[in-house]
Amino acid sequence: MRINVVLFEPEIPQNAGNIMRTCVAAACKLHLIKPLGFDIDNPKFRRSTTNHITWADYNIYENYEDFASKNEGEYFFMTRYGKKPPSDIDFAGIPSDKKIYLIFGKESTGVPKEILKANLDRCFRLPMTAECRSLNLSNAAAIVIYEVLRQTGYQGLSLTEVQKGEDYLESYDETLKF
Repeated sequence: MRINVVLFEPEIPQNAGNIMRTCVAAACKLHLIKPLGFDIDNPKFRRSTTNHITWADYNIYENYEDFASKNEGEYFFMTRYGKKPPSDIDFAGIPSDKKIYLIFGKESTGVPKEILKANLDRCFRLPMTAECRSLNLSNAAAIVIYEVLRQTGYQGLSLTEVQKGEDYLESYDETLKF
């Protein structure tokens, strides 16, 4: 998988579950860096993924160093301190043999400042008003994932409804209640 989503020490199971579901929908691999603020084997976490954990491609790492030592590619960091939006990053210009890693920090404190400072040119943020510090992590991740997908042509994703059929609305008959 070319697009990888990295959650650095995620704290809230519902956010991680929603992001896992988005990764399944977008054909992304998910990387979770410990400590996790939840038990991934807990049935409550499974419910927070709406059972998409069944189809999720994910790995868990002991720490950031463990993750970095096992994953080569282009790293990009979401942070409120970033100075450009993801739309200003040329994701389509990254060679197709390179993996893209979108790294999101924990809900309370983000990615550690020393990691961000070492990668200032790879930091970005979602534009928002001065009255708002940040968006919900799962919403922010979805926005960024789909920006990368938009730039790279939604490779491998269906642009039409698959489960009910491409022409479902055209053939819908409201007299038949299913």
